[in-house]
Amino acid sequence: MTTKTKRFILPESEIPTQWYNIQADMPNKPMPLLNPATHEALKAEDLFPIFNEECARQELDQTHAWIDIPEEVRDMYKYYRSTPLVRAYGLEKALDTPAHIYFKNESVSPVGSHKLNSALAQAYYCKKEGTTNVTTETGAGQWGTALAYACSVFGLELAVYMVKISYEQKPYRRSLMQTFGAQVTASPSMSTRAGKDILTRDPQCNGSLGTAISEAIELARTTPHCKYALGSVMNHVALHQTIIGLEAEKQMEMAGEYPDKVIACFGGGSNFSGIAFPFMRHNLQDGRTTEFIAAEPASCPKLTRGKFEYDFGDESGYTPLLPMYTLGHNFMPANIHAGGLRYHGAGVIISQLMKDGYLHGVDIQQTESFRAGVLFAQAEGIVPAPESCHAIAATVQEALKCKENGEQKVLLFNLSGHGLIDMASYDRYLAGDLVDYAPSDSDIEKFLADVEPLQ
Repeated sequence: MTTKTKRFILPESEIPTQWYNIQADMPNKPMPLLNPATHEALKAEDLFPIFNEECARQELDQTHAWIDIPEEVRDMYKYYRSTPLVRAYGLEKALDTPAHIYFKNESVSPVGSHKLNSALAQAYYCKKEGTTNVTTETGAGQWGTALAYACSVFGLELAVYMVKISYEQKPYRRSLMQTFGAQVTASPSMSTRAGKDILTRDPQCNGSLGTAISEAIELARTTPHCKYALGSVMNHVALHQTIIGLEAEKQMEMAGEYPDKVIACFGGGSNFSGIAFPFMRHNLQDGRTTEFIAAEPASCPKLTRGKFEYDFGDESGYTPLLPMYTLGHNFMPANIHAGGLRYHGAGVIISQLMKDGYLHGVDIQQTESFRAGVLFAQAEGIVPAPESCHAIAATVQEALKCKENGEQKVLLFNLSGHGLIDMASYDRYLAGDLVDYAPSDSDIEKFLADVEPLQ
């Protein structure tokens, strides 16, 4: 009887010592971030008032392909890394597919998601330069939880603006952040000018990541010794997350295979970048033809229905102008349960790579995502986060294509987090209470009218 290896785990000694900066290898570099007042390209020092200085430098670094991971951060990575690469034999059997399906299990981190990979790095850099307070936003709560834990590790105070609908839908995420010592406020709130303005326009506003970002940035700009930290979208966040794919590369070698398709859910781009960029460098450098698929919610389809334009990263226009696929910074996504994917735009690097044809998006309806999540839970014994369900649904689509065509493709997806604190969402799905959403073309056109045309 042949023994099948289920999990592939690297020893601590093989945890990567550097992050991979894909900007250095891109044939077309990302377009510059712009000062919205002058339309001049930003320099790293222009970002210092908001971000810690090292992350600001990493953000605009298009030269160095490899960035050293600080030893203090790598020591904390050892609490949960390497994360397992898992062969999904159960899912393969359930689908009766010839495809070989693998997933990188980022749900085993102390906070249950991949977000800790960047949270530890950002908290460390803030502490190193003398910051005492940090502000941030969070959608479903994974990022806020990760940063709350990271700030507790490095002795920093944290204030989190949590999107109001998620604040109400996911009370245990809020409890986790508070357990780690963070102050959590539902956004939009009356504690900032941005929040007051939004509530004046719409007193019943359920919030969005764009709204929460505005509030967090405003607090950072008006509080001494305070910096803002972001969990997705930005280039330095994508950089920190590449430890996922760098480990997966070594683990796929252990499995004796290489992925034909790499899949991840997509909100702003953090977990997609993390799993995809290390493999994508072989497409860029070596002529590999791996396909990269970003699975986004049909209710917030910036990759499949948005436009590549300059736009703000937040609703109130506090951020620089970012060249991105966007639905417009005033776009208000439907109240789906995958709160971490309810963001109007895509990261700058991913937007350029998509424009150049290195990846593509698929949109997944809410009920399809939960159906795939339940199937995965029954087949593999892990209840996935609602966000991760989108990646699973896209993987199921690809595996069924393999079944139909008789192809034995190797599929790799990122299980970005578990759903054990999201069971209220599963309750609603199992009760048949969830509905699907998709914005109309006229709604999208209305919000895109506010974006900045590319020059």
